[in-house]
Amino acid sequence: MAYPRSALFAPHGAVSTSHPLAAAAGLAVLRRGGNAVDAALATAITLTVVQPPSNDIGGDLFAIVWDGDRLHGLAAAGRSPAALTREVVLAATGGAAAEPVAALGGAQAAGPAMPARGWLPVTVPGAPAGWRDLHDRFGVLPFADLFTDAVGYAEHGHPVSTGTAATWARALAQPVPTGAEFTEFDRVFTVGGRAPRPGERWRNPAAARTLRLIAATGAEDFYRGAIADELDRHAARTGGFLTAADLAAHTSTWVDPVSVSYRGHEVWELPPPGQGLAALQALGVLDGLDPVADPVDRVHRQVEAVKLGFADAHAHVADPDRADVPTAGLLDPGYLAARRALLTDRAGDPVAGTPERGGTVYLCTADADGLMVSLIQSTYLGFGSRVVLPGHGFVLQNRGTGFRLDPGHPNVVGPAKRPFHTIIPGFLTRDGAPVGPFGVMGGHMQPQGHVQLVAATVDAGLDPQAALDAPRWYWHAGRTLLVEPALAAEPGLVAGLRARGHEVTVADEPSVFGYGQALWRDPAGGWVVGAEPRVDGAALGY
Repeated sequence: MAYPRSALFAPHGAVSTSHPLAAAAGLAVLRRGGNAVDAALATAITLTVVQPPSNDIGGDLFAIVWDGDRLHGLAAAGRSPAALTREVVLAATGGAAAEPVAALGGAQAAGPAMPARGWLPVTVPGAPAGWRDLHDRFGVLPFADLFTDAVGYAEHGHPVSTGTAATWARALAQPVPTGAEFTEFDRVFTVGGRAPRPGERWRNPAAARTLRLIAATGAEDFYRGAIADELDRHAARTGGFLTAADLAAHTSTWVDPVSVSYRGHEVWELPPPGQGLAALQALGVLDGLDPVADPVDRVHRQVEAVKLGFADAHAHVADPDRADVPTAGLLDPGYLAARRALLTDRAGDPVAGTPERGGTVYLCTADADGLMVSLIQSTYLGFGSRVVLPGHGFVLQNRGTGFRLDPGHPNVVGPAKRPFHTIIPGFLTRDGAPVGPFGVMGGHMQPQGHVQLVAATVDAGLDPQAALDAPRWYWHAGRTLLVEPALAAEPGLVAGLRARGHEVTVADEPSVFGYGQALWRDPAGGWVVGAEPRVDGAALGY
């Protein structure tokens, strides 16, 4: 299956994301005089309404901003409740927690893992504070003006897009435990117990109320006002651990993005607790190898480099405020060379090294002054925890699923900690000059998508739309490798990979391979923009 589109060329500003209505909200802000950060926020806020299976007010966000001179990173990720300990989790689950969540991928150790639904995996939502903090630092329009379209769609309804309806139906097909904490979910997020159909109008007036409160108070009501108090009471009534004190203690964290060199470019990701290091390590390993024309060699090398990156990410990535994460050591050229030396012409099962110690939506925007934003936002697995605050119309994330239960692991569950995060925004530069923002959402697929998108751009010279159209592969665990039909159609590819030990399956479900967006600066002026062809992606500009 092919997904051909043409790149968008925009002379002034542009927005690219996974839903046309959200992209239109961002473009409207640009045309009203807002900058790229204003546009990104209007887009992100609207996405919570038009793509609720993938992100919501109760989620987290991460962003990279190019301000015209340098990059800034924001980790708007919430922490676990102060009352949440490993002992509490084991006691609540009878000492037999769930198996590891599939979205985290096969590099994660086997054994008991955090539950995926209910209060146990709920962490403090970071998105509302992230919206405010990005705006406080970079925005130019009034904060409340960025909520107009989102509030309108929530209040008056909107027709559900085809891709969102499919995601919604897949999410509702997953079994959910019964309990008082889940009763509000069906009322808000189902239509008589089912997902809305494509084109069916869906309203969420309770979310409109919440968004108005966030807009009017600069998110203070969410963390220290009425919403915080109601979350506290709802948790206490239904067996949750989140408290008003947990919400009041929340802060976003400004960070410096980290990078590796890749064939004359610099690829940037945010540091832990996100899994961006997996993408950087893979690209750093590949950078030391000569480019190859043979597709079997190309895919094999990329897959094996990604496996090395994941092995280290799942072993070492944790909240850097609570653990000694060896970020610099994992990206050290000498360490990357040692990891590179492990590659052979056979599919492998790598383990983590020992370096020296030192459901998601994505969007990107740019404006006429050269400001650029790479932003990703999520409640994690479809509809997150499935816990909804009555009267407020939003679901709480289940990011705590990313914690471990191994007491010796740096990412072990504990109070006031940020878990391992799958969502990662990316940015590409060359000799210090911006090329542009990019991202590929989809849990364990994200670092793999970053590697493939960067390689398609740098090695093959593709524009952002062609790079997104290019067929993808997906590695999950062991030697199992999924490839899209268009990739499998390359002569000899599947047979060649199987000969090297990969267990190749051709998969025609597009969601397996992630959904991405990319936006490159045109050296002649303006922007070249791509949008994901496997879903309702939209690139708009003026």
